[in-house]
Amino acid sequence: MSCGEPHETDCSEVLDHLYEFLDHEMPDSDCTKFEVHFEECSPCLEKYGLEQAVKKLVKRCCGSDDVPTDLRAKVMGRIDLIRSGHLVPEQDITASAPTTPAPQE
Repeated sequence: MSCGEPHETDCSEVLDHLYEFLDHEMPDSDCTKFEVHFEECSPCLEKYGLEQAVKKLVKRCCGSDDVPTDLRAKVMGRIDLIRSGHLVPEQDITASAPTTPAPQE
């Protein structure tokens, strides 16, 4: 997505790091660059607003649910792998996904 206008910070960079911005997981200098970009780029601002609304909805609906410790550890491990540039094989993801028994007729 891009508005077609040149920006100091490219739209793809903003969208690639949008959740880091939303979660306040980036340096203040990068946050400032993103804020400037949102002032200039309405498509990215719209995407930011949508993702912010989704995060608020999930927090409101699921924020009080306890996450099993082993699930949290697996998710954080995969995030670390992805951030370090390693690919997570698809069968690894689906192998640990919970399965729902087929309905009996």
